[in-house]
Amino acid sequence: MTGGQVAGMIAAVAFLILVLFIGMFLSKMLTTLKEVNRSIQTLTDDVDVVSKQAEDIMANANTLLEDVNKKVATVDPVFQAAADLGTSVSDLNDATRNLTSKVSKSAKKRQLQRTF
Repeated sequence: MTGGQVAGMIAAVAFLILVLFIGMFLSKMLTTLKEVNRSIQTLTDDVDVVSKQAEDIMANANTLLEDVNKKVATVDPVFQAAADLGTSVSDLNDATRNLTSKVSKSAKKRQLQRTF
């Protein structure tokens, strides 16, 4: 065997080893990519489920908000009536005080007139 043949044999063996390492590397990369694809698919499915649940929650929240608004609108006149009643009672108290004051002054005047 000549030096060129030995060098060729060494180059061929080195190339064979390189091809084997590249093949093992590509095989591992393929396995990793399959796992990544599986993970992405799982993540996509989970996001779809979460999105659907979020839509359901928002729909329920909107329904609840509409219900609360209707109930507030129903109860609002009651609070307005209570406020009006409070105002009326206050006005009645003022009128009663004024009447009491007038009656008291009138009674004092009559007593003064009787004493003279």
